[in-house]
Amino acid sequence: MFELFTSMVKEEWRMHSTMFGSLSFALFPVMIFGIAFMGAFLLPLVRSTLPAGNLSLIIHSNFLLLGFMVGAFGLLGNEVMNRRFGQASFLAYSARSLPLSEAHIFFTFVVKDVIYYFFLWVFPFGFGYILASPFISVPLNVALLLLLTLTLSFLYGLCTVFFLSAMYARSRPLLMGLVLLLGVVGGLLVAFTGMNPALFFPPLHLYAAFSWVNLILSLIVLSVLFALAVLLFSPEYAGTTREYRNMFSPLAKRLSILSDPALAAKDMIDLYRSGSAIGQTLFSFLIPLAVIWFFLSLLGPYLPPHGLIFLFAIITGVIASTMYTWVTMFDSFGPYACLPVTVGRLISGKLITFSLMQIVPAMFIAAAALLSGEAVNLVPSVVLCLAVSFYAVGIMIWLTGLSPNVLVYDVKVMAIYFVLLGIALTIFSALAFANPLYALASVLLFLPAWLFVQKGKARWDAVDPSGF
Repeated sequence: MFELFTSMVKEEWRMHSTMFGSLSFALFPVMIFGIAFMGAFLLPLVRSTLPAGNLSLIIHSNFLLLGFMVGAFGLLGNEVMNRRFGQASFLAYSARSLPLSEAHIFFTFVVKDVIYYFFLWVFPFGFGYILASPFISVPLNVALLLLLTLTLSFLYGLCTVFFLSAMYARSRPLLMGLVLLLGVVGGLLVAFTGMNPALFFPPLHLYAAFSWVNLILSLIVLSVLFALAVLLFSPEYAGTTREYRNMFSPLAKRLSILSDPALAAKDMIDLYRSGSAIGQTLFSFLIPLAVIWFFLSLLGPYLPPHGLIFLFAIITGVIASTMYTWVTMFDSFGPYACLPVTVGRLISGKLITFSLMQIVPAMFIAAAALLSGEAVNLVPSVVLCLAVSFYAVGIMIWLTGLSPNVLVYDVKVMAIYFVLLGIALTIFSALAFANPLYALASVLLFLPAWLFVQKGKARWDAVDPSGF
């Protein structure tokens, strides 16, 4: 297993470094380290307005969400084996001809990804805080404890979603029943005992009051979740054949009102047949946003009036923009190269599918506004969410074209993306906090979004596609 593991790590590095250069990829964890190191010096200023407990809550929730994003292995297990292994991870694909079970290959792949993302995201952040701790009068043991609990937060998110998504692949009714049962039990405990729901999150409790007993219990729970997820994982074998009725022609006819119904229909069918239409929406959108809403609601007293729903709308818009990666993950330009189709036309088709999917974040924000008693701000919050989403995807198209999930670790691309997006979010969040009706001014973001899309199509039409 160790030989297969090391070979997979080398292959992952070579694949990423080939895509956008060894230096750019190597600088990504350096950027995370720099953000943590410099951000640590702002802690005295932040603590003057935000209690330390809420600050640690925010940081741990962010790494929990990172684990959620990385952890949907079981849900996409079939796609991992058939698409990623077959098209990109050549080592794992060739290993099928060796006396190794697919479960063994997948287990090694999961371990590799856990360690890979740990050193890519978690360790650089924790190490940056550790090096800054002497300068901000933070004891070294506290800084080391933060690295430990952030690692546990990441692993809890990963293992939880891995377990739930593996159950989803096995039995959707069983998953829904389990989630409902856990929700009811948790709600009853909170209602009858008055306990803080944040105490259900062991890493946060461990950071507040470290004990070896709590640490051992946390590791046991993680081990059980991980073991169950691996046992529940059910790969689709390469020889399995699926048959589908013709969905393309009827769907393309229904979408004939759109500018390019054929490409939009093809993308929608890909999402449906891969399970992503439901699975990605649940595990990459609804669950992370539900967690974000829970943690943001604890910060309500520290936000301006009506600030919570608009801050949530902005965050939802940013996450909704990642739906563009959903519709670009299943194909590359290579198969289209022999057809009279340009990169710009493919981008337009993906953008049409992305636009159709924006009904999900719009309905989600509308429901959040109604349930939180902010019905009066329903329209401004939905407009702000969609404006941010389309503006972010416009930047994404200009910077990455058809490869947003590949170029995300390019430091230059990431820096430009954060600067352009950060300026817009700062301006329109300030306007929304000042007056809810000012959030309607965010419709102005559609203009630069359109310009970014046009410039992006022209840019990528002029570049020889690399196949990714």
